[in-house]
Amino acid sequence: MSEAVEPQQVRISDADRQAVADRLRAAHAEGYLDLAEYDERLTEVWRMRTRADLGRVTADLPAVAAPGRRDGAVFSATAGGVAMRVLSVIWLCLTAAAAAGTGVLALLTDLSPWWFLIFSAPTGAVLATLWLAGAGRARRGGR
Repeated sequence: MSEAVEPQQVRISDADRQAVADRLRAAHAEGYLDLAEYDERLTEVWRMRTRADLGRVTADLPAVAAPGRRDGAVFSATAGGVAMRVLSVIWLCLTAAAAAGTGVLALLTDLSPWWFLIFSAPTGAVLATLWLAGAGRARRGGR
């Protein structure tokens, strides 16, 4: 019969290593680790075998906020979320410029001030459809 193993001596999985690697990536992005230290610790993580080892590599980092949706967040922090955020900002800027231009032309001519919708409505509908389908959307209650 085998002896009980202490919780800190339990072997870790690749998923455990990946979770710590994600935490290190966040710490690097927030400025807690420089690139050399981040690379060194990341290399260490993939060599580690137990929970105690993993705890050692993150012991000096501040506690991380619970993953998932931040209050008021519309887009996630993933690549898809960043892409949707950038596309939305571009769409808003172009729509504002088109509305302003059409408004000026409407004052000077008999052009309808709503012509900018020919451009902004279809592209806005595409962005809204992508977001509703889940592209780049922040998820509630975790990743």
